[in-house]
Amino acid sequence: MGSTRNISLCYEHHLNSCQKLIYPLTVRAVIYFVTGAIVLLTLFGNLFVIITITHFKQLHTPTNYFTLSLAVADLLFGGVSMPPTMMRTVETCWYFGTVFCKIYSSLNIMLCCASLLNLVCIAVDRYYAVCHPLLYHLKITPLVAVFLIAASWSFATLPALVMMFPYFNTKSSEDFYKDNAVCKGLCVVHLAPMTSLTLSILCFYLPAAVMLSLYLKIFTVAKMQSRSIHNALYDSSDKKHSGKKNSKKNPTISKSEIKATKTLSIVMGVFLLCYSPVYIYSIVIPISGNFGPPQLYDVWIGYSNSACNPIVYALFYRWFRKALKIIVFGKIFQNASSSYQI
Repeated sequence: MGSTRNISLCYEHHLNSCQKLIYPLTVRAVIYFVTGAIVLLTLFGNLFVIITITHFKQLHTPTNYFTLSLAVADLLFGGVSMPPTMMRTVETCWYFGTVFCKIYSSLNIMLCCASLLNLVCIAVDRYYAVCHPLLYHLKITPLVAVFLIAASWSFATLPALVMMFPYFNTKSSEDFYKDNAVCKGLCVVHLAPMTSLTLSILCFYLPAAVMLSLYLKIFTVAKMQSRSIHNALYDSSDKKHSGKKNSKKNPTISKSEIKATKTLSIVMGVFLLCYSPVYIYSIVIPISGNFGPPQLYDVWIGYSNSACNPIVYALFYRWFRKALKIIVFGKIFQNASSSYQI
């Protein structure tokens, strides 16, 4: 039985070349097809989200501004990060040089951090919409939404800068890295263990903890209100028969807000599910000192999250499906199409 993979070198005439795994033609075609489908779905899906929210005036709300910002991050993933990763997945070597390797790695962490921080903003938005509906329009205004989005993207650039400059590594970790990991054809930006741990906590674990606690509070309040409404129906029925009137009114959560909250919580859940292995890996590998094969750095599980979000919107948002039809059939170019009710 023949081997399904042959081992060669990324650079045949280089003394310190990394090893290259040569996949059979069928395997290469399957990898290109699957990863190419993820890239196209990410690009076109998020482009539809961006066009929909920016074009239709009805959708110009703080919640959708956060969704728009998240779609921009996902679109950049599909256009900037995924194509080089697709090439490395198939070729098992990095052929784009050291400088672009740093830029590529920095963009990856920046976009991932920006996506997560946008999800935190969405969680804050949903918290006020459900837990404090009377304060929602005072606290979460379009101006506040724009400020939070700008702050999220600004903070997301910090870990990217950390990865770009080598002085965040200790000398011992740099020496270990040079002795064990550097070879021609590998793209790995090494960080000192403490730096890697700090970035993982600030860019993933802390925001994830904030989101989970907010959504836990949201669903607790929603459940309590659902129970109180159910009890109020029986009370009003009894008082109707007894001739008494109930003058006490409490603010209630609309069905649309509940549905939006459930949909966006699914988006959050998909993100955490996709990126948890990546961030566990980002802590374990530097601390253990094992760098692993190049294929471990092709985080398609995390990237696939960018393709999943438009699918979630299509499944749960009626306005997204309706807007999609308007765009596909070209009605978006009609006069006053931005004022359509969707």
